[in-house]
Amino acid sequence: MHKRLAAAAALLRDAQAVACLTGAGVSAESGVATFRDAATGLWSKFDPQQLASQAGFAADPGLVWRWYMDRLQKISSVQPNPGHIALAKLAARFAQFDLITQNIDDLHERGGSPTVYHLHGSITRYRCNRCAAPYTLQPQDITAQTPPVCPRCRGPIRPDIVWFGEMLPHHEMEEAWRAARECEMMLVVGTSGIVYPAAQLPQLALQHGATIIEINPDPTPLTPIAGVALQAPSGEALPALLELLDAG
Repeated sequence: MHKRLAAAAALLRDAQAVACLTGAGVSAESGVATFRDAATGLWSKFDPQQLASQAGFAADPGLVWRWYMDRLQKISSVQPNPGHIALAKLAARFAQFDLITQNIDDLHERGGSPTVYHLHGSITRYRCNRCAAPYTLQPQDITAQTPPVCPRCRGPIRPDIVWFGEMLPHHEMEEAWRAARECEMMLVVGTSGIVYPAAQLPQLALQHGATIIEINPDPTPLTPIAGVALQAPSGEALPALLELLDAG
């Protein structure tokens, strides 16, 4: 492991442009359940598509709202882990550092990362499901049984999260494609490598000459294309990598 860490540090030491793609594994180390893992206990009898689709929201907006408020409260109760904090510190080392995440939580931001591209949206942002106007969540909304209504058009408010069948946010995807094309190194951290189109980003980076550094406790479909694969939790590997870089 130490040799692979040293190899990763050597690659990063000379880089100017670095991109990083993170997935559910990074948040899981803080205690955030993945989408499907979160559908346990009270929520176990519901189909995930019922909780994350336009059809499900139309059929029972109150149920969907309560599900997301429950997730929001659980996410708010956990803290960024050493991996989140190490990524924020790594960002300051490079002329260009683009952080792209598949996660809907705000742990990267709370860990100190200044700019994060959320490919699947964010549970901290809300908008009208009818006119798309932004909405500021109020304290009483968190315990409400039904979603609040839009002050502009009276449509129902929803989390600004990508549901099944919806397009990924255009700006975030454009920035992710750009980062993949421009980077010299891409860190791929805590992602299964099976969710598209995010899983295409490392392939695109490789095609444009970048080296992939994967950090994941288990092998993934992306492991064979990685120049260095660190099979460890991100909360361990990223601080160790930062320490080697700081040591010169």
